[in-house]
Amino acid sequence: MAYLEITLQVAPANRAAAAGVYEKYRQPFLGTIAGATSKELLVRDEDVQVLHGFRSVADAKAYLDSELFTRDVVGELAPLLRTEPDVRVYEAA
Repeated sequence: MAYLEITLQVAPANRAAAAGVYEKYRQPFLGTIAGATSKELLVRDEDVQVLHGFRSVADAKAYLDSELFTRDVVGELAPLLRTEPDVRVYEAA
């Protein structure tokens, strides 16, 4: 099991739009990305995180190179971000 954590710096005024991007691509992610097992949106006062579950680290890294991520998700989120996203991949013990 592996996790992909993406932390986004989104202004409070843009959080609803960022959540909309999450909702729009949640099912396509779960239905088409190899090894995808879960996707959760975590909203905190200081940032927004998207936690993706995968069967393996290789699956998580492959998603980062997929068109769904690079073209669709990043394309729609980019105008809403204050800074570059913090992207981390973890392997569950």
